[in-house]
Amino acid sequence: MKMSMYQASVPRLAKLLENLSGILAKAQAHVDAGHADMAALMDDRLIADMYPFSKQVQIACDKARSVVARLADLEVPKYADDETTLAQLQERIARSVAFIRSVPPERIDGTEDKVVELPVTGKLTRYSGMQLLLGHSVPNVYFHAVTAYNLLRRNGVPVGKRDFLGEP
Repeated sequence: MKMSMYQASVPRLAKLLENLSGILAKAQAHVDAGHADMAALMDDRLIADMYPFSKQVQIACDKARSVVARLADLEVPKYADDETTLAQLQERIARSVAFIRSVPPERIDGTEDKVVELPVTGKLTRYSGMQLLLGHSVPNVYFHAVTAYNLLRRNGVPVGKRDFLGEP
């Protein structure tokens, strides 16, 4: 059985964001129990030159929406980066998942060789659909999601590998 571009994108990206949402729910409980400060958590970063926690979640959502939209020849939904609470980040994740899941398979399947041009660090970069999905977007979504996860772990949020991976 051959895996389609849709199968490699929409279900996987949506599931990863849904797992991230579950992790944020545990972070909210941690904050509500008085074990962490919301503002400090939202601004925490692993090192000074990395984005803070809130931006990690925003980028994970943005990259997931972007690749699905670009493969499907749809306008990329843009969201303001103004979340200051976990609840607001949860809403961003929910809107992103709703968009991703709204794209039908026939809009994405067969885009393996589609040419997509994106500005990457100020330089216009050409990708095939497969390169964009598997070589750029999926690694970026995972990178930012795992960075958010690691920041929460460092702040004492009781999450583990199963929370990140979810159920198969």
